[in-house]
Amino acid sequence: MEPFSPDFARLEATLNHTEPDRVPLAEVAVDYTIMSQFLGRTVTDDDVASQVEFWTKAGYDYSLFTLGMMRPGGVTQDSQISKVMSETLAREDVEEDAWNLWKKPRIFSEKDFETFPWDLAAKLDLSKFDAAQAYLPDKMKIIAASGKIFTMSWMLMGFENFCLNLKLKPEFTARVIEQVAKIQLEGVRQIASRPNVAAIWAVDDLAFSSGSMLRLADFRKFIFPYYEELSALCHSQGKYLFYHTDGVIWNLAEDMIALGVDAIHPIDPTCMDIDEAKARLGRRLCLVGNISNELLANGTPDQVADLTRQRLRTIAPGGGYCLGSGNSVPDWARIENYRAMLETVRSHGNYPIQ
Repeated sequence: MEPFSPDFARLEATLNHTEPDRVPLAEVAVDYTIMSQFLGRTVTDDDVASQVEFWTKAGYDYSLFTLGMMRPGGVTQDSQISKVMSETLAREDVEEDAWNLWKKPRIFSEKDFETFPWDLAAKLDLSKFDAAQAYLPDKMKIIAASGKIFTMSWMLMGFENFCLNLKLKPEFTARVIEQVAKIQLEGVRQIASRPNVAAIWAVDDLAFSSGSMLRLADFRKFIFPYYEELSALCHSQGKYLFYHTDGVIWNLAEDMIALGVDAIHPIDPTCMDIDEAKARLGRRLCLVGNISNELLANGTPDQVADLTRQRLRTIAPGGGYCLGSGNSVPDWARIENYRAMLETVRSHGNYPIQ
């Protein structure tokens, strides 16, 4: 498959609800296994040149790199917070997977907060953003994935403990959130001055399939002020702000618009109707994603192509839509299904949509 010619102006036109030459592709994360299968050779976390080559040949108008304490998609051993845990816990007699915050939260008390190695967590690695400059095609830009202010906070505390403290000790919970937010926002400030960084993609799940994870009042009090600051920082630097959250977000959407979010991802296909989202939000938010991950994993290329054509036909007209998966492209997706999605955009995604 011959590569598209990347041009971030294509994505920019879509974000501004106009029709470029074709519907852009967009993902907040593609697993290195999929990148490797696509390129026909192994792609690793430190292989920046191959990562840029993948984003280019697959047809994206940007290369994406992660900024912050936690990678999109989960707490992984190569995330910054996991490195912190490894360094801190190396001196302890601990069980396997002690770094994994899903299994072992770390902050339960004021003492835990004071002794947590925040200084190590704040040492963010920005080297990929510098290394990528040598490999970017002329019109390609970089998107930095960050966020995780809410998710990182509750994972450090454990979700049940986080919620209990939000009710019983809100000042303590607010301190944890503030400390996480400071680190994430400082990373965005540092990256904003890097050449060719055109957008920030905040990744922070706020909802279940049944509704939001906290009361809207709590999000407004404890979480959204930091995203308002992030939005202001992005827009003051001429950057766009994408936002990822799974789940049902109808009660959050108006706040996201008010915060200045430019694009919302992925309009979770397990619990939201993207046609309804287009009707209710499509002139105020760019919609991104919605091709079912279950279909990418268990369907056929023809089924993926059919759904992709349907989204192009009903959601893409008028601009304001980037096509992509319903979450990210994980290692358990079938490469032939992923290719079918890309190739269908190539053959059917040109404006005007036919």
